[in-house]
Amino acid sequence: MDWRLPSGVTRMILVRHGKPSEEMKGRCYGRLDVGLAPEGHVQAERAARLLAQVELHGLYSSPRLRALDTAKRLTEGRGLGLQVEEAFREIDFGLFEGLTYEEAERRFPAVYAEWMTHPAQVRFPEGETFSEMRERVRTGGRALRARHPGQCFALVSHGGVNRTLLCEALGMSDEHLFRLDQVHAAVNVIDFYGDEPVVKLMNAEP
Repeated sequence: MDWRLPSGVTRMILVRHGKPSEEMKGRCYGRLDVGLAPEGHVQAERAARLLAQVELHGLYSSPRLRALDTAKRLTEGRGLGLQVEEAFREIDFGLFEGLTYEEAERRFPAVYAEWMTHPAQVRFPEGETFSEMRERVRTGGRALRARHPGQCFALVSHGGVNRTLLCEALGMSDEHLFRLDQVHAAVNVIDFYGDEPVVKLMNAEP
């Protein structure tokens, strides 16, 4: 990709965090604050190398440790401070947090069945709905773009956050959210010509 920023374009770079600690494999984790697995640190380093030549005017992160650990690699050699933004935390799974999918199905069969059938509509017990997460993420995205008109900035967060912003840019409905893959440390680029988004890069594995 040509990383030169066209005049007047606002560029949003979205990076998913690297692979989280192994104890989270097969479990629901959104609010849980887990760090990176050794492989996740390697992925974060590769993402940082991919973006090393990109001039950033802002670098933002979800408050979750797995995102912060990834974002810190992007700060190296830049002299650019990392700003934490609560709006971009992953969805809160409520009472599903920390459970395996099998445990969640046993304890909350009706909610689990709805999640599998209508993932963008379910409310997790004592947690969030996707629409609640969507609104805070989209509002946060518009705020970052307003801070950086005609500039390039990066946001390190989560698969759900990236999909939400990509869906908005592509004009996709919520029900098609999971048609967009986001591998660990995936890099995505959205250019905004005024308010008109153009997705330049999606799910690039560094």
